[in-house]
Amino acid sequence: MARKTKSRVDMRREAEAAEAVEEADKKKPAKKKAKAKRKTATKKSRAKEEPRRRLIWAIFNGSMKEEARFDYGSRAEAEEKLEQLRAKANKKLYFLQPLKVSLTDETAKIDFSALDDEDEEEEKAAAAKKKPEAEGAEAEGESEEEEGEEEESED
Repeated sequence: MARKTKSRVDMRREAEAAEAVEEADKKKPAKKKAKAKRKTATKKSRAKEEPRRRLIWAIFNGSMKEEARFDYGSRAEAEEKLEQLRAKANKKLYFLQPLKVSLTDETAKIDFSALDDEDEEEEKAAAAKKKPEAEGAEAEGESEEEEGEEEESED
């Protein structure tokens, strides 16, 4: 069934009626709407901090087995070891790769005691060299003081 279209006069009457209702609503005090209750805030979980890591050099063979580890600052030593391994077995593949390891990782521990011993020996040698120089400077300082005292006594 087809609907009968409204005449313009009817449409105008409906529009005026709607306007009248709106004006009446404006004159009446508007009721305050009840505030919507806020949802309780969910606690955001903090993202876990990534553990601190450091970079080391690791030598691997062709089957990805780790052969040796070196501190990042000792790349020359790592390359030296790599050349030794390559010379030892010509047919095997060895390569050097940087590796990030956790500071708390037990397998990441590198024995630096040999390096520490060398450093201590160097420090002792340097201190031994400084001592004679310092003693010589003190002796010179004492002789200057003695000369100054002699001049004062002559006055």
